[in-house]
Amino acid sequence: MRQINLQEYDPSGPHALTPDQRDALRYIPSLTVSRADSDDGDGDAAYLLTPGSTVGAVELADLSVLIQPKIGISKLLSMACYAMGAYRSQDQRLFDFEEKETLPDTLALALAAAARQAFSRGLLHDYLTQEEAQYTVRGRIRFDEQIRRRFGIPMPIEVRYDEFTDDILANRLVKAATARLGGMRLRSQPARIGLGWIAGMLDNISPVEFAPKDVPEVRFDRLNEHYRGVVELSRLILRHSAFESGRGQVRASGFLMDMNVVFQEFVTVALREALGVSADDFRERPIDSLDEGGKVSLRPDLVWREDSTYVFVGDAKYKLIRDERVPNADLYQLLAYVTALDLPGGMLIYAEGEADPVIHDVRNSGKRLEVAALDLSGSLGEILDRINELADRIRGLRRSRSASINSENGVPVFRVPANASPITSDDVYEALSDWP
Repeated sequence: MRQINLQEYDPSGPHALTPDQRDALRYIPSLTVSRADSDDGDGDAAYLLTPGSTVGAVELADLSVLIQPKIGISKLLSMACYAMGAYRSQDQRLFDFEEKETLPDTLALALAAAARQAFSRGLLHDYLTQEEAQYTVRGRIRFDEQIRRRFGIPMPIEVRYDEFTDDILANRLVKAATARLGGMRLRSQPARIGLGWIAGMLDNISPVEFAPKDVPEVRFDRLNEHYRGVVELSRLILRHSAFESGRGQVRASGFLMDMNVVFQEFVTVALREALGVSADDFRERPIDSLDEGGKVSLRPDLVWREDSTYVFVGDAKYKLIRDERVPNADLYQLLAYVTALDLPGGMLIYAEGEADPVIHDVRNSGKRLEVAALDLSGSLGEILDRINELADRIRGLRRSRSASINSENGVPVFRVPANASPITSDDVYEALSDWP
């Protein structure tokens, strides 16, 4: 199988491709396939391949394509797991692998390490409610089903009972993730050995297929908290792995992640924790439409709402900005958000290197559009420290929602929106400290 190595957003040199290979590559999201000016002379046309925000590894047709992320695989997985609530500072060693490993290999190694840690106490068991027909009474008889199905025949008996078993959702998710990774072409022998060990441990667990868009969540408590890491990592694998492209006759297997989604989910969860608010108060959500008729819908990435009052709105953007200037379309989008919600300002958060921090005061509107850059270099702990700095700026925008101060004839005048929460002495002090 032919191997093609690519880097996120970096155009590759010309590759000789058959028409079938060219068409197959176009099924990879955000990958641009364009005809080169020349070919290699062997009869196949030459094409330039430019990946977008989708990274990972995928096999399709007779090609094996690897797209490396700019931030590195270990950091990518750390951020993705943090966004799913599966990351703790002591878990960093789960992703401490050499960057030469492919994304599926790194995931397999991390899953094996997490499984060994979780299974050290034995497989998790729980009570499951079973409903079936038996020739002995166990649990409770389901009289309604007995009458409906048996028509007066006494045997077998429809019963319902609780069984203490290891064939539960948590173990089924881990087994499904192991099977998904096992179906990929792994280069690392330790990764293959690790998956084999997990498969042996879960041999008695029922195999279940989970669609990428329908991976169930597991509720954790003190009895199963030690399973959180391996379960959430399994959910991550199941969410982003695919066996079929779903279009035409092209079949694909692999693991692909959209950096736009990873960055947005990570920023949302990290800011939520830094601000100390709930998932219901700070998240992506549809908001009031832009127009009075309700025909122009809006859905920002970052919305902070207290009770029924909106106090902050923003967007997280992971995109390539070639001239290092924020696209006007992004600023117009943010202006629409703050206008629809009657907020004094909002914030665009880009990955470091994609935009420079700047503040735009919109003429004749009193709106302030802030652009922030989140540096993704260093450790995850250092990134979270920068998130805390962004949270402080967001608190400042929230305070400006509660109260603003202007000068009329040299006298400070507070202006409080009618639907704002009552101002406090801290709000007054903050406004006065910024007043010239």
